[in-house]
Amino acid sequence: MAFSALFYGFKSDGPGGGMKWKPGVALYSFNHFPFEQALDKADSINAVYVEGFFFHKLGEGFNGHSIPNLTDEEIKKMKGILDKRGLKMKSLYADGKSEEEWKANFEFARKMGLEFLNGEPQKQHWDAIEKLAEQYKMKVAIHEHAKGSSYFWHPDSVVMAMQGRPHFRACADIGHWVRSGLDPVKCLQTLQGKIICLHIKDLDAAGNLKANDVMVGTGVIDYPAIIAELKRQRFDGYVYIEREGNWDKNITDVDHALKFLDRLNR
Repeated sequence: MAFSALFYGFKSDGPGGGMKWKPGVALYSFNHFPFEQALDKADSINAVYVEGFFFHKLGEGFNGHSIPNLTDEEIKKMKGILDKRGLKMKSLYADGKSEEEWKANFEFARKMGLEFLNGEPQKQHWDAIEKLAEQYKMKVAIHEHAKGSSYFWHPDSVVMAMQGRPHFRACADIGHWVRSGLDPVKCLQTLQGKIICLHIKDLDAAGNLKANDVMVGTGVIDYPAIIAELKRQRFDGYVYIEREGNWDKNITDVDHALKFLDRLNR
């Protein structure tokens, strides 16, 4: 796989220089396809990093098992598929209805060599998850979903969850903030210093919970303002394109989004 300028092309110094963020793709963009085919799509557009999701129907070779219930042999197979394409999976969108299920997520993450889990844990599990995060030496990124579909729709709820829990961080989902009628720049400012990844999408309307997902840069989201704020914060985390539309043929859309962000980051 030939690495693109997205990985190597950042300037390192001074205001206005490119950020050393880590660009990639949320595999949920390709959720209509099994794991190996989804990786082929990410590889074909020179993505570097991918984020998995726990309910991915992985396809042949995984015996109908889902993440995080893979055997050690199946995890080895998953690593081999990634390595063959030169792709790196450093995070997983996870969920759990009990402490035991969250422990299984952390155990999978440890075996896979992930850096963090991403999700929307229920309040009654926060303290248990913090203890697991300490035990496994891993961060947990709180993901914001749209208003009405998750407790975590506003950055203030993420700030609340992080209080007294040093392993909790934030996953900034730009599109869901805008769908919920929030100003994404102000949201980024609220979470400054705590953001470890972004989910990037675009919409055809702001403040509309039924807004349609569109190609990044063609909708209502002011990405130049967002990139300017991220540069001010010297953001260096993961940036995942999450295209939630045109499901069966959106690879061109994802490629466009990666290149669009790269241009803004120069």
